[in-house]
Amino acid sequence: MKHPSALLLLALAAATALPVQAQLLPQAQADATASGTQPLDRIVAVVDEDVILQSELDDAVRSVKQQYASNPGQLPPDDVLERQVLDRLILMKLQVNKANEQGVRVSNADVDQAVAAVAQQNHMTPEQLQQAVEQSGQSFAAFRSQLADQVMVQRLHESVVRDSVNITDSEISNLLNSPTYKAGEVHLAHIQISIPAGASASDIQAAQAKAQQAIDAIKGGMDFNAAAIRYSDAQDALEGGDLGWRKMDEIPPAFADTVSGMKPGQVSPALRGPTGFHIIKLVDQRAPSRQVVTEYHARQILIRPSELVTPEQAQQKAQDLYNRIVDKHEDFAKLAKENSKDPTTANAGGDMGWFQRDQWGGTIAQQLAQLKDGEVSHPFQSEAGWHILQLEGTRKSDVTEESERNQARQAIGNRKAEQAYDDFLRQLRSDAYVNILVPALKDPDARDKG
Repeated sequence: MKHPSALLLLALAAATALPVQAQLLPQAQADATASGTQPLDRIVAVVDEDVILQSELDDAVRSVKQQYASNPGQLPPDDVLERQVLDRLILMKLQVNKANEQGVRVSNADVDQAVAAVAQQNHMTPEQLQQAVEQSGQSFAAFRSQLADQVMVQRLHESVVRDSVNITDSEISNLLNSPTYKAGEVHLAHIQISIPAGASASDIQAAQAKAQQAIDAIKGGMDFNAAAIRYSDAQDALEGGDLGWRKMDEIPPAFADTVSGMKPGQVSPALRGPTGFHIIKLVDQRAPSRQVVTEYHARQILIRPSELVTPEQAQQKAQDLYNRIVDKHEDFAKLAKENSKDPTTANAGGDMGWFQRDQWGGTIAQQLAQLKDGEVSHPFQSEAGWHILQLEGTRKSDVTEESERNQARQAIGNRKAEQAYDDFLRQLRSDAYVNILVPALKDPDARDKG
């Protein structure tokens, strides 16, 4: 499954993008505070028993504009952008409410971890991030609340996916044997025009007409990313609809044939899918390649500090063993079996077997990079204790088959998870009571019906 910061596919609500939230800095609020005035607020939408305020919408729109400050021409007119952002806020509100109903809880420690992740992604310390947020005029408490909502939605996503996505060995084998899987990877972008659950004929007709408007705009010279921002209602719309690199079998079967017949740069016609209409751009493609890695064979001796052995004594013992190996040419394996405190290797004379460089952690990986075959490292410290490492040899190994099997499992999981959560969101939106109180913020089609 896709995992942003080692989290799942949605990566904090599909990229509700933690680093982006560091830009949610409401300058207008700061200006109002500086002038001693308090801007009037109003409710722009009712979402079940919750509301969205004008100030929330303004802040979110401002954040998007900040992201596109260097290329504002890609953004649609303000009225279209406000409707897009409001729809995203509504969906976020619904997901947070659903997570609360299901008993999802986020602790202060969870939020602290999210703050640290945002800070790291913005090349700041948490203290610097807090200072930047507060200098912009936004309270850090509100900022933390936004992150808590995102973590909650990510956990809701995990729960939905976990309960609905199963992958069998036969599915993996079938995928590996399919011609489309062997065809390599494609970089895609898309525009999605959704239809509601239980859509009427007029709903479908309106969605198809909107998809055709998007196609006409692209044919007329509009950049595809800009068209995605303007017309798409997918969660990634405000990121230009970029789907990134995918194996062909990560693409829904209904669209795979179309994509396989396209060339980089081409845009598909409007394709009807189970959730609506899709317009796909093939950004680029690349052929599969063999994966050859360097593997290491090494032995280690680990001396752990304990209640009976101080850290200084552990270091001295490791140094003494090193001297016996290097100066007195005593057998490394024999000393490892007698002295090492690593339960996985001690009885085998410290033999770590063949492994990829990072498999035993970064500290050991750094030492391996400095050793020649047969060489013994000086004692070095890790979180586990003091180590002595002997490099037995290196080899090149083709791990393509193992890697492909892992990738196939991930591709199937991603495809199923994406479909499962998309269905979940459509049903969630369909079942909700949503009343947009500002006529200008309603979808034009909805205004025409009303």
